[in-house]
Amino acid sequence: MKRLVTGPVPAFVLRRAGATVLLLLALSLLVFALLYLAPGDVARNLLGTRNVTPEALAEIRARHHLDEPFLQQYWRWLTHAVTGDFGTSIRTGRPIGPLMLEKTGITAATAGLAFLLSVLVGVPAGVLTAVRRGRWLDRVLVTASVVGVSAPGFAVGLLLLYVFALGLGWFPIYGTGEGFFDALWHLALPAVALALGLGAFVVKLTRAAVIRELDQDYVTFARGRGLSEAATLRIVLRNAAIPIVTSLGLMVAYLFGGTVLIEVTFALPGLGSLMEESVLFKDIPVVQALTLAVALVVSATAFLVDLSYLIIDPRVRARTVRR
Repeated sequence: MKRLVTGPVPAFVLRRAGATVLLLLALSLLVFALLYLAPGDVARNLLGTRNVTPEALAEIRARHHLDEPFLQQYWRWLTHAVTGDFGTSIRTGRPIGPLMLEKTGITAATAGLAFLLSVLVGVPAGVLTAVRRGRWLDRVLVTASVVGVSAPGFAVGLLLLYVFALGLGWFPIYGTGEGFFDALWHLALPAVALALGLGAFVVKLTRAAVIRELDQDYVTFARGRGLSEAATLRIVLRNAAIPIVTSLGLMVAYLFGGTVLIEVTFALPGLGSLMEESVLFKDIPVVQALTLAVALVVSATAFLVDLSYLIIDPRVRARTVRR
């Protein structure tokens, strides 16, 4: 145990941290290049549709360093970003840090509620379909999960809005609410729209992982030794936990991607809406900061998932020690 704490695990952490830094650098360069090459002129966007002189355009470009070469612009941004200074938004003129912080709460609440719903429903449903494989309940839930995975989140959101908000009037059409319970009520439909696809994904992966373990020889041996079905199922679930945990980690990336469309559909002023507005305006500093924030969250989640393997599976701990 001492060797596990002082040797392999710190080396593993350092390797993952180095890989994460390289990933963030490559991603920032790629996003910066794509926005630099995208059509449109930020200076003209700032000045609107009115007629402007070339001198006015040149002044705007010089003020925001848009007249500099690509690598010089990227280096200027990178040297400030490593100190935590992501600059100001070209579109609003506000510092990017406070701008992101005030919109993080809505996105985090929506994504967290959707994640909670998808896990609480998806994992038990996946285990149930695996245990009752081939029966009518299994067919119904598998069919529903296929439909859930295939349905676009924004289309599900529009359907939920039309039926439950506009038609039945059970939920508010837009807004974020005031107070905890009112805000939770306003975020219910967006979270459900986002959780349907996620939950269906979890059902399919959980079912596949549990079925694979149920077909192993040790399950037959355990039943032959007289273990109860509950005790056997606990062993099966422990061995099936790694692919399930991995799928839950992958859901974080899906959450941030789906949140953009869901926030636009439900007119929520979160990070997803900010990303959409910034991309359309070519607000490069904001897009860079949001991209790195999302990449950092996804990388940290993947790192935590890898560490959870050491807790869940003793075989992984043994391989780590041998290294």
